[in-house]
Amino acid sequence: MELILEITADELVDRCRKGDSIGYKLLYNQYANAMYNTALRIVNNAADAEDILQESFIDAFHSLNQFGNRSSFGAWLKKIVIHKSINRVKRGKKNWVDVDLAHIDSYVLQDEPEVDEKDFEFRVESIRQAMVQLPDGYRTVLSLYLVENYKHDEIAGMLGISAATVRTQYKRAKKKLLDIISQNKRT
Repeated sequence: MELILEITADELVDRCRKGDSIGYKLLYNQYANAMYNTALRIVNNAADAEDILQESFIDAFHSLNQFGNRSSFGAWLKKIVIHKSINRVKRGKKNWVDVDLAHIDSYVLQDEPEVDEKDFEFRVESIRQAMVQLPDGYRTVLSLYLVENYKHDEIAGMLGISAATVRTQYKRAKKKLLDIISQNKRT
């Protein structure tokens, strides 16, 4: 008969604060896959995602005394992972263009044709493959908005760009994603 112990994340954090090595291992095992996937969606590179995962856990474990249980450990760790992922993308590419003028933003968006999303049969794998093909900036904004549920203003703050630029990149990323899915469907 196997004994299954259910230990909450808060209990594991307390064990880690006391230096319990098993607590560290259990906390890591509980969150590693989800945090790796979060990083991978943003950086689009398995080795970078693994590095970010390790760096994030190291930072989190060193900063446990600063974690005040105001949010869940998972939410706190996810913020660390997202910030490290964004910084990795920013370091690798300097292609963020800040479009701060509202009239330019609205003009550009009006010229883009609407895509009939109902014509596409969405499958998880086809979307994942299409996401990999997006430029870093588009993929990051799309992941943070759709997958991580951040608002445009929050994404703007994380990326150091205007909310108008986030909205523009989101709309363009969505259109490009649909175009890629459509092209992949034909081949």
